[in-house]
Amino acid sequence: MKQITLKQQVLQGNKIIADKNRQILREHSVFMINLMSSPGAGKTTLLESSLPYIKKHVRIGVIEGDVATTLDAERIAAFGVNVAQINTHGACHLDAQMISRALASLDLNNLDLLVIENVGNLVCPSEFDLGENLRVSLLSITEGADKVMKYPSVFAYSDAVILNKLDLLPYVNFDMDQFLSTFQKCNPSAPIFKVSASNGEGMESWIRWLLQRKEDSCL
Repeated sequence: MKQITLKQQVLQGNKIIADKNRQILREHSVFMINLMSSPGAGKTTLLESSLPYIKKHVRIGVIEGDVATTLDAERIAAFGVNVAQINTHGACHLDAQMISRALASLDLNNLDLLVIENVGNLVCPSEFDLGENLRVSLLSITEGADKVMKYPSVFAYSDAVILNKLDLLPYVNFDMDQFLSTFQKCNPSAPIFKVSASNGEGMESWIRWLLQRKEDSCL
């Protein structure tokens, strides 16, 4: 007798919807990234710091994922971009069905780039394909250099990693050599962008890379 676990069934069903999301985005020439991190790592601040520059080059929208409230969505909307809010009401991640509903609420004909700010969590989000073109994980140095070892999946399947809050490096016990060595073993092909989203340090390289990946997808 063959047994199929509930997890396998859930992920299989999610993959079907994720592929539909991908097709819809492809038809509208929209490039989508999935931004993942633990709570408080600085995803929203990173977007706030990135948006003024990205808006000069492409039409950008944001899907905000939170357990509750619209606080982050309100911060992003202040920059004059289209925002779709998803409240999971307890769920620790976004899934493809949630993204499908969010896509239906956005005018995809007036977007080039769409950023998903996933629910703060380093475990569950890594398992769910949302239909994105890129996965980007964000880690703040205040969380410690051992997060790659503790949560390898989210980093192993990321197309890039952003190391945030670099301005706090002199004040915390963060072993940069350990982090770089561990990440190199986990994901040797992904670039690492060292930034401080709060003061703008290193942001230019991250934004330039993102816009280049968007441009390359159109070729």
